[in-house]
Amino acid sequence: MTDKTGWWRSAAIYQLYVRSFADGNGDGIGDLAGVRARLDHLAGLGIDAIWFTPWYPSPMADGGYDVADFRDIDPLFGTLAEAEALITEAHARGLRVIIDIVPNHCSDEHRWFQAALAAGPGSPERQRFWFRPGRGPDGAEPPNNWKSRFGGPAWTRVPDGEWYLHLYSPRQPDFNWDNPDIRTEFEDILRFWFDRGVDGFRIDVADGLVKDPRLPDVDDGDETPFSDQEGLHEIYRTWRKIADSYPGERVLVGEMWLPDPTRAARYLRRDELHSAFNFDFLVCPWDAGRFRDVITRTLQAHDEVGAPAAWVLSNHDVTRHVTRYGRSGDTGFSFANRRHELPVDLELGTRRARAAALLTLALPGGLYVYQGEELGLWEVLDLPDELRQDPVFARTHGADPGRDGCRVPLPWSGDAPPFGFGSGGTWLPQPPEWRAFTAEAQAADPASMLSLYRTGLRLRRELPAGEFTWLSLGDDVLAFRRGFTFVLNFSAAPIPLPDGEILLASGPAGGGELPAGTAVWLRS
Repeated sequence: MTDKTGWWRSAAIYQLYVRSFADGNGDGIGDLAGVRARLDHLAGLGIDAIWFTPWYPSPMADGGYDVADFRDIDPLFGTLAEAEALITEAHARGLRVIIDIVPNHCSDEHRWFQAALAAGPGSPERQRFWFRPGRGPDGAEPPNNWKSRFGGPAWTRVPDGEWYLHLYSPRQPDFNWDNPDIRTEFEDILRFWFDRGVDGFRIDVADGLVKDPRLPDVDDGDETPFSDQEGLHEIYRTWRKIADSYPGERVLVGEMWLPDPTRAARYLRRDELHSAFNFDFLVCPWDAGRFRDVITRTLQAHDEVGAPAAWVLSNHDVTRHVTRYGRSGDTGFSFANRRHELPVDLELGTRRARAAALLTLALPGGLYVYQGEELGLWEVLDLPDELRQDPVFARTHGADPGRDGCRVPLPWSGDAPPFGFGSGGTWLPQPPEWRAFTAEAQAADPASMLSLYRTGLRLRRELPAGEFTWLSLGDDVLAFRRGFTFVLNFSAAPIPLPDGEILLASGPAGGGELPAGTAVWLRS
């Protein structure tokens, strides 16, 4: 089903969270040496590219998304020379490399922010950020009522009395993209990494760089002044020209949590970004009608601008979908869902996750696999509070457990932690139950989640692509034809299995029936 007009239009891309992938030096933290030693696992999986979460020097106040230097590698992970070697080794295996770029904010330890603090009010250095006087007779109130997405206010006061904006933690001051220094700096950063062979960038908070300069107060839930501002399009047109100036189809991928797929698709016009994550699909609850609606709206919005959809089930910011789909209540995702514990049936969640994998692999466009989903890993909900590192946990005083539960280091082999992750411990503890979910154990099991992904990714390349057409097999059944027939039974009982040779099934199927929570690909 590969589209020959651009590798990125139908690529299967693996999200690699460096801290938790593999440890090469025994300190319990994933690193580039660990990645290099496991590249054959990724090549064998059948993906087209790897997306690396931030590997830059950082105090790690937000898992590396607080960047102190955008042109180097954090010593925790290795060296710039190792990164260059990794890129070469990945390319030798036919794997492209996409890296994170974080243009909305930096670390409070970044040289420019330190210079801004030292320079004082009204200085050119402060114009690179959003420094403002406070409100009230003594300036003791924040400049506006914006809230941080990590909890608490979005403003922090400095000793000279001014306040600076941070839509995330106080350790992540927002850049002011009205300042030409910021634009020039990031254009140079793009070229720096393109010159070293990276094949593209995943753009963090891609919808949030430009702010309404009036900084107006907002009602709860209103992100209009700091999301989806028109000035973004000019920035990405410039970035696209830079990407297009390099050989080999270098790509730009946007992270944008926007409520309107039509507005999101505007960023995918041919002179802007290449693709963007489809978060409507990720957050969708386990319901045939809801999935059908999301898929239909997504394909329509993308078709209007000639862009491919990019399907995703999990990432480093959300509860793993094995856990979400195993809940007895709401099986969708919202960031508020982490604030309360719901019962989880892991057997049910795994059955649904296997079916969802086949759905994602069958849809037209590209897809993302978050590390560990190919092993069927679930959210680790019982991490000790003292080991949690996500600033969301601290900023909400524990009301939100944060994102550490989906970032636990991967199990590779063996019967006990650290499960081959490295020679030492792990920076977050692994559940002992993962002994049955290691890559080694699953590689030898044709019925495992790993085998399902390997087979699905291989068939996805081999099967001819056809026009996408919905099939009507009942309200609780999701079915379409696309050069082959896909059927997913959302009902609580078996349904008649359509005629055709079974190419791949998420669970036992045959005898003329498709069990509940099971998906199948048929040659029709």
